[in-house]
Amino acid sequence: MSLYAELHRHLGGSVVPRVLWRYFERNRPDLSSRFPDYGAFEQFYTQPRNTLAEYLELHTLVESVQTHEALPYFIYRLIRGAYIFENLAYLELRYTPYLRTPEHLPQNQRIEAMAEIVEIVGQASQQPEYPIVTRQILCMHSRLPYAVNQAIVELAAQYPDYVCAVDVAGGDAQYGDRLEEFIQLYQRAQSLGLKTTGHLYETVEGCHPALLPYLMRIGHGIQIPLRYPELLREVAARGQCLEVCPTTYLKTGTLSEIHQLKEVFDRCFEAGVDIAICTDNAGLHNVRLPFEYENLLTQDVIGFDALQTCQEAAFRHAFAWPHNLPPSTLLTDILQVPSPEPPLHGAQTAALAIS
Repeated sequence: MSLYAELHRHLGGSVVPRVLWRYFERNRPDLSSRFPDYGAFEQFYTQPRNTLAEYLELHTLVESVQTHEALPYFIYRLIRGAYIFENLAYLELRYTPYLRTPEHLPQNQRIEAMAEIVEIVGQASQQPEYPIVTRQILCMHSRLPYAVNQAIVELAAQYPDYVCAVDVAGGDAQYGDRLEEFIQLYQRAQSLGLKTTGHLYETVEGCHPALLPYLMRIGHGIQIPLRYPELLREVAARGQCLEVCPTTYLKTGTLSEIHQLKEVFDRCFEAGVDIAICTDNAGLHNVRLPFEYENLLTQDVIGFDALQTCQEAAFRHAFAWPHNLPPSTLLTDILQVPSPEPPLHGAQTAALAIS
C-alpha cells in the first residue's frame, strides 16, 4: 500500500458535501432549507465557478459554521477520511484562524480568540486510531487588516507543535496594492523561524515576482511555467516547490481542460523544479488525492515515473515530515532486513551433530 503526503488542503474546503449537509440538517436548518434535497446542495456546492473570486465565496459558507464548538466534528471526519480513503501519512491543513472566531466580537477580541482555534484544531487532529502526521499552516488573508495578519504570524510562532508555516490566501489578484505589507510579514515570519508558502501565480492577475524570494514553496504557481518560464531557473535555484492542485483550475475557470497542465509539468521537470500534487479543496471538488493522481495519468498529463517523482517531492518538501525518507522507502528498508534465524529445537541440534 502506498502512503501519500498532502501539502495543500484548506480546512474550509476540506469538508465533503455529505458531511456538511448532515451538519446543516442537524444544526443549521436555516442553511439546509435553502435546498430541496441533498442532491441539489451537492450540485450547488461542487459545480465549477467562472472565476477564482466566485469560487472563494464558497469558503465563507463553511467558515461561518466552523466555530470552536463545531471544529472537532469536522476535523475528526476529515482525518478519518484522509486515512481510510486517501492513505495519507502526512497532512498540512491550512486556514485563517481569525475567520473561525465569533464575528460579533471586536477585532482585538477576535485576535485573542485565535489561539483557542489553533489549539482546538491541533488537538482534534491527533486521532490515535487514524495515525497521520498533521500540522497547521496559518493563512494571512488579502482582505484582512495588517494588524490581524501580523497577529496571525506571531501566533504561528507560538505553537511550533501544531503550526509548521504561514501562507497568504484570499485570491492572488488582491495582493498588488499591499505587496510591501506582505513582504514585511514574510520577513517577520522568517525571523521567527517559520516556514513559508503563499498563494501566488495561480491566476494571470496574481503574478507578483516581488513575493517569490520569501516563499519556500509556491501555492499553485502554474502561471510561472505557463507565462513566465524564464523564472523557472530562479525557482529551481531557490529549491522552491510548486503545490499544483489540478482540479482547482477547472473549478475556477483558470484552465479550460486538464491537459493544459502537461506544459506545467514538462517545463518544471526540464528546469529541475519540484512539483507536489495536491487537492486544495477536496470537499468542494468532491475528490480525493488518489483521484488527482489517476486523472493526471489517464489524461496523459504525466506518466507513472513522473507521478512517483512528485509523490517523493511532496514528502521532501513537507514542512514537518519527521523522517529523511518517504514511507515507501522506510517500508522497503524494513522488508529487506533479513529475518533472524529461528532457534534450533533439540531434534534439529542432534541431527546436525550426527551429520
